[in-house]
Amino acid sequence: QVQLVESGGGLVQAGDSLRLSCVVSGGTFSTYVMGWFRQAPGKEREFVAGINYSGGNTYYADSVKGRFITSRDNAKSTVYLQMNSLKPEDTAVYYCAAYYRTSAYVRRTTREYDYWGQGTQVTVSS
Repeated sequence: QVQLVESGGGLVQAGDSLRLSCVVSGGTFSTYVMGWFRQAPGKEREFVAGINYSGGNTYYADSVKGRFITSRDNAKSTVYLQMNSLKPEDTAVYYCAAYYRTSAYVRRTTREYDYWGQGTQVTVSS
């Protein structure tokens, strides 16, 4: 059984940085595409960033491009989301997600992902 556990959320001020981590257990981490999604109150869950199985390709939503960086450490079965220059509109519950695929491409819709973490709250005050 594949399990994903996020950590690193919290309350910060606008302009601050946070790093989220997601540890995966119960599967072969190096064969999974990893994605980060977020969901703000009253809004749909949206794609934030993704990284392919090897870490060679990353993708970002336009709203976070240039501010967020995702990376992975396959030896530690962990994916990261470094969030810089945070804005109040980044406030949301952040989820990591995974699906099995050893290709360069990263899918960006929730229905493509098979495994999900429980989420971690990020709150950015102005």
